[in-house]
Amino acid sequence: MKNNRDITVYVAMSGGVDSSVVAGLVKEAGYNTVGVTMCFNITHNDGRASCCGVDGIADAKRAADILDIPHYVFNFAADINDYIIDNFTDEYLNGRTPNPCVRCNQHLKFGTLYQKVRHLGAEFLATGHYARIEFNGARRCHELKKAIDPKKDQSYFLYSMARETLPSVMFPLGNLTKPQVRDLARRFSLNTAEKPESQDICFVPASGYKKFIAERVGPQAMVPGPFIDETGKVIGQHKGLAHYTIGQRDQLGLAMGYPVYVYKMDRAANAVHVGNLRKLYAGGLKAGSMNWVGGEIPKRTIEVHARIRYNSPEAKAYLTPMTGGGVEVRFARPQKSVTPGQSVVFYDGDVVLGGAVIDEALVCPDEELVLADIL
Repeated sequence: MKNNRDITVYVAMSGGVDSSVVAGLVKEAGYNTVGVTMCFNITHNDGRASCCGVDGIADAKRAADILDIPHYVFNFAADINDYIIDNFTDEYLNGRTPNPCVRCNQHLKFGTLYQKVRHLGAEFLATGHYARIEFNGARRCHELKKAIDPKKDQSYFLYSMARETLPSVMFPLGNLTKPQVRDLARRFSLNTAEKPESQDICFVPASGYKKFIAERVGPQAMVPGPFIDETGKVIGQHKGLAHYTIGQRDQLGLAMGYPVYVYKMDRAANAVHVGNLRKLYAGGLKAGSMNWVGGEIPKRTIEVHARIRYNSPEAKAYLTPMTGGGVEVRFARPQKSVTPGQSVVFYDGDVVLGGAVIDEALVCPDEELVLADIL
């Protein structure tokens, strides 16, 4: 059996406190520790710092110097454009609401970066995600699990990881809370100890994603079209599908005399459908690009707990595998604002079974009866 000092661990360092602490913990455990930062060549004219931008790289380099570990920067500018930004733009223009963090984990952190560091001799890639990877002796496999701290759990964003990467990935923060991480950063005397968290999409400036998309593809891509009410009547003109998302109520510019919400986007007709609150509830969904990070594809319908977006509670549901790698899901109780383009992630307790990208919401059976005790 190898000693830790004979095991090389590359730590993905974004320049934030979480990944800096991971580097400290990995080194403290005795591993041969190497820091690496993905450079996306992203700068914001508003002065806002961006992870993996110039400021992030400088903070990561300083943390590595404090910890006395080597640090390298890899240029991923082409990768983020090809895998993340192009998809982000296309999805919004097609009336869908993408989740770039899921794709970044899938294609960059645990895709290109993982393969690169493994090629360079890393036995593990460690990151600052709040999640856990544990070996299940009964099943003889590694499992992706929720973090101990439910407020920080990021397992939702990690479902797209390939199962075969799990044995070679470390999530040292999965058993810690954020205050504990801050305390560790101070103990390591890290420059990032008091650095605030970034809540923004790294490549979108403070002016917002709508302006970002318009500048990227040209304003002609924002094609106006009809607002349509529940009866099929045209009641106004929208500014382009990318301006809206499922569940939106504000900035519609409609005076209906009662609140209306976006409940469907029709790319073929370039139409935005609006209706009352009831129209937001779905009895199920269809989703594609299913990734079973937690096990083999089931051969029959199974009971799961589903999360339809990061900040939503889990809901009891019944999942049926479909041909072509998709799934159909029926909820035990209707769920609000099922949004195409977002991810639905499935859990068995604290174990991540997998997830998929939502394609469409399915109407509630016996809608009036089912919704009567919800609204």
